[in-house]
Amino acid sequence: MEFEGRVGFIGLGNVGAKLAGNLLRNGVELVVFDLDADKCLEMSETGAGIAGSAAELAQVADVIITCLPSPAACAAVVEEMLPVLGAGKTWVEMSTTDADEVAQLAEKVSARGALAMECPVSGGCHRAATGNISIFVGGPREGFDAIYPVMQILGRRILHTGEIGTASKLKVMTNYLATANLLTLCEAMVTMGAAGLDMATTYEAIKISSGTSFVHETESQLILSGARDVNFTMDLVLKDIGLFQDLADQNHVPLELSPEVIRIMKDGQSRYGERAQSDRIIERLEELAGVHVLADGFPTELVDEEPPVKGEEVQPRSGPVLS
Repeated sequence: MEFEGRVGFIGLGNVGAKLAGNLLRNGVELVVFDLDADKCLEMSETGAGIAGSAAELAQVADVIITCLPSPAACAAVVEEMLPVLGAGKTWVEMSTTDADEVAQLAEKVSARGALAMECPVSGGCHRAATGNISIFVGGPREGFDAIYPVMQILGRRILHTGEIGTASKLKVMTNYLATANLLTLCEAMVTMGAAGLDMATTYEAIKISSGTSFVHETESQLILSGARDVNFTMDLVLKDIGLFQDLADQNHVPLELSPEVIRIMKDGQSRYGERAQSDRIIERLEELAGVHVLADGFPTELVDEEPPVKGEEVQPRSGPVLS
């Protein structure tokens, strides 16, 4: 089934601009809005219309996607749009945000007669650019089915997680895991460097071992090349892992690693700047150890080598446990 209608996209940041670009490349009628007018003009050069405000965009679009940097930004935009929302319109929240906040906003949207869904993404900017990113979808099943044709354009693997709020909880969990993994990789590579091992060999040893991961096969390359720019800044990392810690606190889970991960990232932010790239966290340990971790032959930016394909739904396992 192909999508018929007009999509509005609010928030043309690192991820949002790439998601919006996929819609345009796939022939979707698109109108955009961002506080940075230059970003809107750039999208208009490839065929997007420009709205003068979030409310104006919501008036003309059938599906309104938001991809914003904070829960406060999401709330402000939704409050602005509420008076023009109604039956036949769908709000899709693709930001990484607070589960309780998105649930409260969804209630307000639903009270206007519109459909509210949450669809945070995971997989990095390079996969957002090709439509190969993963998407968690929270909301009613009929809502999932309604927006599925749009999600098939934006993502490769699409998981219906349950009611509103479930997708946001899972998303901050995955970002916590990625951050913890990044920190352990930093410790591993700096230790190997200090021990005199070749860093290109170290990279391959991790890659072919039980210790490999998506984070290693992407961000370790940017660390070793010296670029250290994964299009994800420390303030956003701290927002996400803070939301995960809040979720644990609310459910009385006494986490031990999470507070230390937060402490290390805050220290990195104080050293390198609030919006420093997250991969620069390795420099904290490099400075302490007197080691600089670099190797020739690694890329300065990530490129998704998987060919774009139409997205498919991921089905959770079910049935009896097999012994």
